[in-house]
Amino acid sequence: MEDAFVRSFESIRLADVPEVGGKNASLGEMTAALAGEGVRVPRGFATTASAFREFLAANALEAPMAAALARLRDGEADLDETGERLRSLILGAPLQPALAEAVRSAYRLLREPGERGDPPVAVRSSATAEDLPGASFAGQQESFLNVVGEEAVLDAVRRCFASLYTDRAISYREAMGFQHESVALSVGVQRMVRAESGASGVMFTLDPDTGFPRVVAISAAFGLGEPVVQGQVDPDCYLVFKPLLADPALRPILARERGTKLVKMVLEGGSRRTRLVPTTAEEQAAFVLSDDEILELGRAGARIEAHYGRPMDIEWAKDGETGQIHIVQARPETVHAGAGPTFLVHHLEERGTILAEGQAVGSAVAVGPACRVDGPEDLATFRAGSILVARETNPDWVPIMKKARALVTDRGGTTSHAAIVARELGLPAVVGTGDGTARIPDGATITLSCAEGETGRVYAGALAHRTEEIDLTSIPQTRTRILLNLADPASAFRWWRLPAQGVGLARMEFIISNMVRVHPMAIAHPERLSPGVRRAIDDLVAGYPDAEAYFVSRLGEGIGRIASVFHPHLTIVRLSDFKTSEYARLLGGAGFEEEEANPMLGFRGAARYGDPRYRDGFALECRAIRHVRETIGLANVAVMVPFCRTLDEADRVLATMAEFGLERGRAGLQVWVMCELPANVVLAEEFAARFDGFSIGSNDLTQLVLGVDRDNAALAALFDERDPAVARMIMTAIEGGHRKGIPVGICGQAPSDHPAFAQMLVEAGIDSLSLNPDSFVRVAHLVAAAEAAGGRRAPGGNAGSDVGSTSRPQAA
Repeated sequence: MEDAFVRSFESIRLADVPEVGGKNASLGEMTAALAGEGVRVPRGFATTASAFREFLAANALEAPMAAALARLRDGEADLDETGERLRSLILGAPLQPALAEAVRSAYRLLREPGERGDPPVAVRSSATAEDLPGASFAGQQESFLNVVGEEAVLDAVRRCFASLYTDRAISYREAMGFQHESVALSVGVQRMVRAESGASGVMFTLDPDTGFPRVVAISAAFGLGEPVVQGQVDPDCYLVFKPLLADPALRPILARERGTKLVKMVLEGGSRRTRLVPTTAEEQAAFVLSDDEILELGRAGARIEAHYGRPMDIEWAKDGETGQIHIVQARPETVHAGAGPTFLVHHLEERGTILAEGQAVGSAVAVGPACRVDGPEDLATFRAGSILVARETNPDWVPIMKKARALVTDRGGTTSHAAIVARELGLPAVVGTGDGTARIPDGATITLSCAEGETGRVYAGALAHRTEEIDLTSIPQTRTRILLNLADPASAFRWWRLPAQGVGLARMEFIISNMVRVHPMAIAHPERLSPGVRRAIDDLVAGYPDAEAYFVSRLGEGIGRIASVFHPHLTIVRLSDFKTSEYARLLGGAGFEEEEANPMLGFRGAARYGDPRYRDGFALECRAIRHVRETIGLANVAVMVPFCRTLDEADRVLATMAEFGLERGRAGLQVWVMCELPANVVLAEEFAARFDGFSIGSNDLTQLVLGVDRDNAALAALFDERDPAVARMIMTAIEGGHRKGIPVGICGQAPSDHPAFAQMLVEAGIDSLSLNPDSFVRVAHLVAAAEAAGGRRAPGGNAGSDVGSTSRPQAA
C-alpha cells in the first residue's frame, strides 16, 4: 500500500515526520522495529502531507485561508472568527478522487482474514509539527473513534483536516512560532482497540514530576482513554523499576495507588458518540491492571525508550474483548529532557489551614489570589498572575493557563491534560482535589505547595517559602561516604540527582503511619477488632487478596521506592520504632497497646519483636522486607535493629528474624544495629560481633548519656549532642566497631544541624554520615574541608556497598 497519498504503518519510519507527522511516524517506527519485542501497535495506515496539500490546491483553498490568517495577525479578526472560517472552508470542500480511492483501498486491507463486515477504526490527526522533541502538546487536533465503513472514514479524514485549525491549534502554533502555512496534516487510521470495555491510560518512562529516570509511571482507568488525558477521572497510578525488569523472576513494582475512577468513557451503542457513565462500586474498589499487566506495560515502555534513546510519553489501551494491551501513541517527553547541572529545591517555611489536597505536579510553591474559572469561555474574567482553580482543563484552556501562576483542579491525575501542560509551562499544580473549587474562596490569597512530596496542598493565606538552587557540579567528592535520611516514599524521588552513596536511614514506622495506616497486630488479629474498625480496614484493603497482602505490599513498596533511588547502593531500613502511644494512634492500635508513663523508655524497638504482644505484627514487617528483597528484587536493602538494650536481646531478635525468613548473611542480607544506648557503646565490640554495622543515633544517645528527656521543652537547653560526654561516647563507639572490622555511621540529626559536629566525626574516622536532604550540599563541603585539613580515613574497603556479597563488609 504505497502511493503519494497513503502509506501503511509498516512502511513508515521516524524520518517520515515531514510526510506523516510525529504521531504517525512514531506509530510506524514502533510497528516496524518493535513488533517482535512485545510492543503491540494496532494495524493501520496514514495519509500524507502531500495528500493534504493537494486537497487544499484542488479546492483552491490556499488563498482564502491565507487571507483569514492575515486578518488574525493584523488584529482585524479574533481567534474564534478565524478558526470558524478556516474550518468551514475545509469542511465544505470534497476530498480529491485519487485520495478518496487510496483511503478506501487502504481501509479494506485492514479487514482481518475471515472478518465479516467493515472493521471499526480510530481516525486520528497527526500534524507535521507535533510530537517533536521541542514541541509536544496534548490534544491539538481531533480524533474519531469506532468509525465504521468507507464513507464514514472519508468523512472523518476531512474532519481531521479541518481540526488543524481548531482555536487551540492556531493558538499553539502562534505561541511556538510555527508558520501556519508550513504545517500540514496527516491522518492515521488504525484498527479500533475495544478499550470501552477494557481500560486505557498513559505512561511516562520517567517520573513525570521529578525526572527520576529509572521508573515507568503508569496511569490507568476503565474505558476509553480521553478522560485520563483530559483529567475527568482520577486514575490508578503504578510505578515500575526499570533496571530490574529484565529478570523474569522478579516483579519490580514500586507503587500501586488506587484512584477513585468515578466515571469511565464508553461508546454510545454502536455509534461513534462517546459518553461518560458512572463506574460500579466494584470497579472503583478494584485495581484496573493486574501485576502481570503492569509489568507488561513497564517492559513495553522500557523497550520503546531504549529504541528511541530518550524518555517517552506513551498512550496505551487494553482491548476488553481480547485482553491484549496495545500502544496507540508515543512521543518524546519534553519537560525533563534538557535538564542541566542545577536543580531547584523549594521549601515551605511555615504551615497554615489546609483548604484542599490532591496530587502534586512539580515541586514548587506559589502564592497568589485564587481565581475560579468554569470554562474557557470565561477567559476575559481571569486575572493574570492568579492561581487558576477549575474543575478540570482541556486543550481549550491553554490561553488561560499561560496567564496563571499555578493551577488547582477538582479532577484528574498526574498524567491528565492539566498536569502535562502545567509541567510544560513550568507551573506548580495540585490536581484531583475532589472539591477544591468549592473549598477555595474565589479571590482569596492562597499558598499552593508542591514541595511536600506527592501530596499537594492549598493553604489559606500567604505562607513563607524559599527556593534553593543546587549546582551539582559544585558538590565535592569525599572519602567519607555521605548518605541520606529518607522517611517519606512519596518525596524520595526528589533527591535522585544528589550524589549520595545510599540511604543511611529509612524509617519503617513513617511508612507504616503514612502508607499502611493500620496497626500490624490489627492486620494479624482481626478477630480482636470492633466491627467499625474492621469495616474501616476492609475499605483500605479493597483490591488486595486480603489484609495481610495489603500490609506486605504497601509497606514493601514504600520501602522499595526509597531503596530504588540510589540502587545498588545500600539502603538501611530501620525496623519499626514506634512508641506505644504512637502505635496506639494507628487504625486498630488502641486495643493492642498499653498506656505507659514514659513511652520513650518503654516497650519499643528490639524488645517488641519477639514478644507475644507484637510478634505476629513483626512477622508482617519481616514479610515486607522479604517482598522488597526477593519479589521486587532490591537486594540492596539492609535491616537495622533499633533500641537494642542487651546482648541477649540482640541474639533473640536475630533468631526471631531468621525464623521469619530474614537470616543475616543469607542472600547477602546485612543486619545493622542502632548504637544509641550507653550499653551499645560500653559493649561495642560484643555488639559488633553480632551485626554488620553500627549506625549511631545521636538523639537517643544524647538523651540517655545526659539524662535529658529530649521531648521536654523545659530541658531543651541541656540537650546537646556536642556535649563532651556524648562526643566521647561516639568516638568510643567508632573505635569499638572498627576494632571488629564493621563500618560505623551516624544517622542522627546532629551532623545536619551542627557543622563542627560533622567535622569532629570525620576527624574521628567515621565511615559515613547520613544526612537530611536539605543539608546534604552544605555538609558535603564541610566534610571535604575536614578531610583536606587532615581528617583521617578509617581503614578498610567500601562499607557495605557490595549488596550481593554475603561476607562481612569492611569499614570504609
